[in-house]
Amino acid sequence: MPKTIRMADIAARMGVSTVTVSKALSGKDGVSDEIREKIKLLADEMGYHYGTSTKKGPKDTGNIGILIPYGFVEKTKSFYWDMYEHVVNRLSTNGYFGILEMVRREDELQVAKPRVLQDGKIDGIILIGQAEPPYLKMLQNSELPVMFLDFYDAASGQNCVISDGYYGMYTVTNYLISMGHREIHFIGSIHSTSSISDRYFGYCRAMMEHSIPVTEEMVVPDRGEDGVMSIHLPEKLPTAYVCNCDMVAGNVINQLKKRGICVPEDISVVGFDDFMFPGLVQQDVTTYAVDMEGMARSCVESLLRKVRNSNYIPNLKIVSGRLVIRSSVRRI
Repeated sequence: MPKTIRMADIAARMGVSTVTVSKALSGKDGVSDEIREKIKLLADEMGYHYGTSTKKGPKDTGNIGILIPYGFVEKTKSFYWDMYEHVVNRLSTNGYFGILEMVRREDELQVAKPRVLQDGKIDGIILIGQAEPPYLKMLQNSELPVMFLDFYDAASGQNCVISDGYYGMYTVTNYLISMGHREIHFIGSIHSTSSISDRYFGYCRAMMEHSIPVTEEMVVPDRGEDGVMSIHLPEKLPTAYVCNCDMVAGNVINQLKKRGICVPEDISVVGFDDFMFPGLVQQDVTTYAVDMEGMARSCVESLLRKVRNSNYIPNLKIVSGRLVIRSSVRRI
């Protein structure tokens, strides 16, 4: 099967960012006409499919708005950029084009309607990453079909596609316990997002089933109130840390290294997602791999079914992943 060409592939060939490629192919401002034309020519040459809408009726635009809050996206490669590309590729195979709009924090707090919704040139919306409840309600109250990807909202749970954070973290924690660990602490701000809270409860279940009590001191926040990552490890360490994502695991490993503590010789560390920021850490981290392709497929299929049939009611979709064992854990 031929390789699916992604925006990241075009960006690498052009020597520009994925954001620049997205803007060029979607006709947005911020890219010179010369660069835009070069990107489009290269996209055609590489076999990238975009803007090929198979419209189902006179009101269809063939476009889907994709919203991502700024707080979830790094300036370069990140988990949510990968998720976005999976969504765009899945839309393309269905004859739709994804129009990206980043949601600024101030717009989210002020519940400002996104431009893609104001312009009236889209058939539906996919929000990747959790936003504030009033902002979610505003999207839900629009006349367009909406799907939420990678988080759960109790008020609109039928429109959500999430990874199996609960049983995924249960699986990872059980693996640590099978390797002899009982002093296992969790790193993550459990009230920050539904994904982190799901993973925390999965950790708690595994600990409970092995009669290991979880105390307040065993939970280490990973971010401040502003959402910026901030991890403060105690002087006395457990034998293992289970982190709510690989990015946190990488930062924890680097902090431990500065203190002269080696992974896994002195302490074991596991993560979640199977996505490490390039160059963050040299350690291969044991993790739970999220099925991004499966999540994107489920999300797009549900949304497009709703676009084509207004009576269709989506169900909450939970997409399982798999345990990936690497070198960051040792048996004790």
